[in-house]
Amino acid sequence: MGRLVARTLVELCITVGALIVLLTCYLLYWTNIAADQAMAGELSRLQQQWNQSRVTAAPTPAPSASIGAAPSPTPSAFAYPPDQAFAVLSIPRFGRDWKKPIIEGTGVGDLQKGIGHYAGTAEPGQVGNFALAGHRRTWGNPFNDFPLLRPGDRIYIDDGRFWYVYRLDRTPLRTLPTDIGVLDPVPPESGYTQPGSYLTLTTCDPAWGHSHRLIEWGRLVSVTPVSAGEPQGLSG
Repeated sequence: MGRLVARTLVELCITVGALIVLLTCYLLYWTNIAADQAMAGELSRLQQQWNQSRVTAAPTPAPSASIGAAPSPTPSAFAYPPDQAFAVLSIPRFGRDWKKPIIEGTGVGDLQKGIGHYAGTAEPGQVGNFALAGHRRTWGNPFNDFPLLRPGDRIYIDDGRFWYVYRLDRTPLRTLPTDIGVLDPVPPESGYTQPGSYLTLTTCDPAWGHSHRLIEWGRLVSVTPVSAGEPQGLSG
């Protein structure tokens, strides 16, 4: 009986060990491979869509936002289909070639193929808070270097019509997941006091956990047509 129990325990330990190895491989490798493929597919689909039907009639963009300024809201004629990419996010701080699709929605599936846009928050360039979320680890590790962001960093959004450039105004804030005020049109902890065109970036903290969130805020500093070429500073 004792030998049977011992052998059973050994087999159980081997099984558990094998499962742990498989789970580790899945988290560290497979999710990243799957996410990279999904993001590449979304970027390719977007580019094909833009090439086939360039929108030439442009809405008037909101004025550049700044503390103390109160730009008038500018309605958008564009609606984003859920679970699909509608723009490209570029953050030079994360690397010269760092480009990720922005997906409408922040569900599990959305964040597995890009950076998610919180439904109900502003669209890029519009008055309000354009809020995004991304994984820090697994599923492509898009926001793994989030703590490296610094005030003055530029964030670039390309929606096929315009380049929207935001400038970060602070170092990342660490807060709780229940702090939904970070998504407000004028987030209380952002330092902004007037309506404007703002950007919020969110990710999990610590890197392998989800007990807290890291938050970054920026304000719109320029809007230029895509036809005018890439904004200064995007390529280094």
